Amino acid sequence: MIEPLTVYTLPNCMQCTMTVRALDAANLPYTVIDLTTDTRATDLMHQFGYTTAPVVIARVVSWSGFRPDRIAKITALRNHPTLTSE
Repeated sequence: MIEPLTVYTLPNCMQCTMTVRALDAANLPYTVIDLTTDTRATDLMHQFGYTTAPVVIARVVSWSGFRPDRIAKITALRNHPTLTSE
């Protein structure tokens, strides 16, 4: 089973909305953190060098912006035997 992704978002952010919709369509689990209400998360994103939202953090990869290619890759790997067996 794939661990939930963490999606750092901003209100009224079109790329954030599109990312969440794509994750929903792919049936990928995720947790949303609003960067306007969590200053620690905002500081952390800046420390990692991210300057735009959304920021998506997965187990071994992270990115910012709407990246349907990355979502598709995670979706394709979701049922990969070496990733799902412990």
